Amino acid sequence: MPVLTSSYHAPRWLPGGHAQTIFPVFVPRRLTAWDKAERLELADGDFLELRWMTAKSKPQTSRLVILSHGLEGSTEAVYIRSMAQSLAKEGWDVLAWNYRGCGGIENNLRRFYHSGESGDLRLVIEHAAASFQQIMLVGFSLGANLSLKCVGEAPAHPAIRAVVGISGPVDLASSALALDEKKANRVYQQRFLHSLKAKVLAKAHRYPDLREMLAGKDGIAAVRTLREFDERITAPLHGFADAADYWARASSLPHLEKITVPTLLLNARNDPLLCLPSFPEELAHGSPFLHLEAPEHGGHVGFLDFRAGLQPWSERRVLEFISSVM
Repeated sequence: MPVLTSSYHAPRWLPGGHAQTIFPVFVPRRLTAWDKAERLELADGDFLELRWMTAKSKPQTSRLVILSHGLEGSTEAVYIRSMAQSLAKEGWDVLAWNYRGCGGIENNLRRFYHSGESGDLRLVIEHAAASFQQIMLVGFSLGANLSLKCVGEAPAHPAIRAVVGISGPVDLASSALALDEKKANRVYQQRFLHSLKAKVLAKAHRYPDLREMLAGKDGIAAVRTLREFDERITAPLHGFADAADYWARASSLPHLEKITVPTLLLNARNDPLLCLPSFPEELAHGSPFLHLEAPEHGGHVGFLDFRAGLQPWSERRVLEFISSVM
């Protein structure tokens, strides 16, 4: 499938990837509340928080979109609720889920989530497939990597019909280094680190061995970069040898060529968090299933154009893609 030519055009008065990333966060939106909350209990003693939104008009077949949020996001993120609202309006039931420890609710176990935890997404899919015949996956940022990895590393669940990844860092190493090494990305890096550190410090109150890991001159106070956080916290907590091993094994890039369901990876060229490896043009050219769409503008989970009011262009593009698959 050739690399797709995109129809997205950013507003002329909103230039640059950083502006197109940050401005949408502050645009006021009137968003619909979730219809139902559910806790999915897991066999390992942990749980996942699910949020449901019902289609405003029901089609003849049962169909669902599962939304996966970004790093330190939640089901309350504006981009998640906005996408859910747009999908429900067009006749889709929607399920969004919080990763372990996200959404302001501490999970039960010593571990929490990481960028490649596709096993949890698979459990959510299996739970939903008991009620829905057709399921689409839509992931944002980390959630995009997660969704693509889920359907590439193993055969997709029979109910999965399509996947969309928006602003997906499919090569985690290059994106982590971009956050750490580019001065212009410092605001994103510090925001993520502040939230991640607070999360692991709160968990340390329940686990003495974790307190020891976080203490001392090489502990949490010394962490200044995402690489250091992944090296000292993420990797040992989740069974990886080090940060490099974590990034390599958690990235979806090695699995993209094995995807066998229609998949769209929508990454803006000016996304400040993405580097060249997250634009796998050669893979897309050689795959009958992977569609790569890389507009010149859009930022990171931005894609505002105001041609349909405050609805981001990316939401209309998702609806267009999954409708074409249906």
